Amino acid sequence: MSHDPSSTKPDDAAARVLAGGGEAGAIARAVDWSATPLGPVAGWPQALRSTAALLLHNDSGMLLWWGADQIQIYNDAYRPMLGNKHPRAMGQPFRECWAEVFHIVGPMAERPLRGGPASTSDDLPLLINRKVHREETHFRLAYSPVPDETVHPTGVGGVLATVTEITEEVYGARQLRTLRDLGTRAAAEGQTTEQACQVAAATLAENAWDVPFALLYLLDDDGQCAQLAAGARFDGEALLVQTGSTINLEAGSEAPPWHWPLTEAIRERRIVTVDDLSSCPFELPQSPWSDRPRCALILPLASPERPRPYGALVCGVSPHRVLDAGYRAFFELCAGQVVTALRNARALEDERRRARALAELDRAKTAFFSNVSHEFRTPLTLMLGPLQDALASGGAALAGDDLHAVHRNTLRLLKLVNALLEFSRAEAGRAQASFQPTDLGAFTRDLASAFNSTIERAALRFEVDCPPLPEPVRVDRDMWERIVLNLLSNAFKFTLRGTIRVTQRMAGRDLVLEVSDTGVGIPEAELPRLFERFHRIAGGEARTHEGSGIGLALVRDTVALHGGTVEVASTLGVGTTFAVRLPLGPAPGADERLDTADVAASPRGAEPFVLEAARWLPAEAAGESGAEGDGLGPNDGARILVADDNADMRDYLVRLLRPHWRVETVADGAAALARVRQARPDLIL
Repeated sequence: MSHDPSSTKPDDAAARVLAGGGEAGAIARAVDWSATPLGPVAGWPQALRSTAALLLHNDSGMLLWWGADQIQIYNDAYRPMLGNKHPRAMGQPFRECWAEVFHIVGPMAERPLRGGPASTSDDLPLLINRKVHREETHFRLAYSPVPDETVHPTGVGGVLATVTEITEEVYGARQLRTLRDLGTRAAAEGQTTEQACQVAAATLAENAWDVPFALLYLLDDDGQCAQLAAGARFDGEALLVQTGSTINLEAGSEAPPWHWPLTEAIRERRIVTVDDLSSCPFELPQSPWSDRPRCALILPLASPERPRPYGALVCGVSPHRVLDAGYRAFFELCAGQVVTALRNARALEDERRRARALAELDRAKTAFFSNVSHEFRTPLTLMLGPLQDALASGGAALAGDDLHAVHRNTLRLLKLVNALLEFSRAEAGRAQASFQPTDLGAFTRDLASAFNSTIERAALRFEVDCPPLPEPVRVDRDMWERIVLNLLSNAFKFTLRGTIRVTQRMAGRDLVLEVSDTGVGIPEAELPRLFERFHRIAGGEARTHEGSGIGLALVRDTVALHGGTVEVASTLGVGTTFAVRLPLGPAPGADERLDTADVAASPRGAEPFVLEAARWLPAEAAGESGAEGDGLGPNDGARILVADDNADMRDYLVRLLRPHWRVETVADGAAALARVRQARPDLIL
């Protein structure tokens, strides 16, 4: 039964019985009660009159259902619970007014009406058609019987419902729990940004009432693409297949017909509302009441101290709630908690990276000092030994092989000290270049030619292609010498057969120097670290395993002082090419260090590099006398095997030992093991 309660005038009885009561009282007095099963107010039983008057003057939300048809009378405090059902609900049958929830509350009201006990609930969740279709609401209520002696046989005329809506309290407690869990769990479990997203998604998934679904996207390092990091209430396969794992923020017209509009939210740092999800091509998760979300929010995961957001949070809006200011604030707080988790995770990652870098640097320094100690100790030993022998002899003079060995190792020690000094200056930012206009074609050819005889004795092909350049190039000649000699020395060390090639050419306004070889090559995983200070590649085949690990780092820093770059390309087992590119114009800040003296360019520091490289060759290739062969002494039965990768050290030990024992020498451990298997020596050094 429906009617317009304002269409009739109240009679005198209604004015007396239903007096007061504010707006609800005025509506009740205007109802034509004679058109309802209750009849005119004048004919109402005393129990109904008293209860109606009590109800209208009560400050608590109260609703009275009377008679078999359960006709409604309610007060002002109850009116907000009706929403748009007011004012037609006054005098309306209970079943008709609350049709969508009658299957739940009808039996609760029927029990006291039939003489049973009162019905109560501290939290009755109901989906009612009020602000939105199937709105989620929560009530604390008590349904009590109203006695009426005129009603037989139950003696109950109606049911008085005392109702308090606790919807906002339930929302608040639920959302507060989610926000608390987001903060505590992400802080405890989110060790990386990916883990932080996964923990956040798992936490949001536990509140399906307020967050029907969620997707977390993280920006890549370039800020061009958003990568899906985690999702709430999607199964694993659907998460990737249906939602799309990557969204290109720069796609523009090339973007697919439907995708989450992340660009606007991320670039403008504002919340974007997707009002209609009906065209969404994938199936969205259902709410706990089996309805699908109709809209969503995209929230930027932005922090004030970062110029670029971490990414974006996509949250479905419950189809059973109004997206009011409070609900929207909840999503903003969720995004804030996720940002905090990401910030903390990023800080942990940065700290771990710093710790790893410091540990790696510490290991590299330890290895460096171990290597450089060996690099210093070997030439010093080879200098001190012959000097002590000379001092102990009658003539107190060096001659022959000892004199040549001391000279070579003095140059080697000087080369190492100079390299360390240059490296320390570069590391401290104190390296200074003195630029001179140089005929770089002729200068580079001269530098390369210093290696010619050594490379030929190694049975390698050596090709040098450095044609004259159209104009002089401003370089620091000492530094350019170190660049070329380091790269040539490096190529010779790792090329056991084939060709070493030096080419120099113009590429636009840049000069390009390439030193290539057909050597052992460099593993792909090692290429990014090749120019790191102290870094050495372990286990590779080479003419020697000596070295300090700073040569290529020094090349990089020296090239950078010229405003240039150095790159490497290598294939394991095929060969390696180092490419140095210098701009023809002056390097940044070069003008004030320009030496305009036209001094003829000639190599001055090639000798230590060449002498050292020559000692990497086998004795026969180096043109030596065979000092590494067997030595015959008075005790022919005792045999010593000497293993050392430094040729001077092998020669020195042979000269010391051969007057007394039979001596064999090898250049590495593998060769020593092979000799031992052939014939076991008495002693291995």
